[in-house]
Amino acid sequence: MTEATDSTVTPARGRPKDPAKRAAILKAATSLFLSQGFAGTSMDAIAKLAGVSKLTVYSHFSDKETLFSAAVETKCHNTLPVPIFELDRTQPLRTTLTKIGLGFLDLIHSMESVELQRLLNSQAAVDPDMSRLFFEAGPQRTLNAMEHLVREANQAGLLDAPDPKQAAENFFSLLQGCQHMKTLIGYRQPMTASEAQPHAEQVVDMFLRAYGKG
Repeated sequence: MTEATDSTVTPARGRPKDPAKRAAILKAATSLFLSQGFAGTSMDAIAKLAGVSKLTVYSHFSDKETLFSAAVETKCHNTLPVPIFELDRTQPLRTTLTKIGLGFLDLIHSMESVELQRLLNSQAAVDPDMSRLFFEAGPQRTLNAMEHLVREANQAGLLDAPDPKQAAENFFSLLQGCQHMKTLIGYRQPMTASEAQPHAEQVVDMFLRAYGKG
């Protein structure tokens, strides 16, 4: 829910947006959301930490929900940019899937992602808005992009996945496995790049054995 005290602020119109200020706002917002949670973070606090006015924050982001979603989307996009999910006919499907797998592992094992998911788990009962916004801005968009790729690969005769949505979920579930759960509960350190490579390749092998054609 948007803070009632913020509802009277009217975003500035017609002014060019400053990319540096936007980046500072996103950085400040990410830091505060991780430490204070969604409900405990105010737009005033974000503006103060970013070194800008609250009006400037609202000129970039219409409300706190939009800002939180943008912070999650930015993190996901920087690690898993949309083009990575495009079917590239110039390379084997295995190569595309492995790139996606490595990007996904890098994303979920980053300290920011680990800290955010730990916070979401601890705040699930008292701050459900944060969980909803996170899932819609991050995991759901990633699942949608993967489902689209599976549908394209089906049409190209590269995959035979009767339920593309389920196939997409299976792919990411295999990548997460027990390793990610162990990381979230502090049982082990986040997966390293040297560990991620063989794990991603194994998952892609399993995925192609289940859905591959030829």
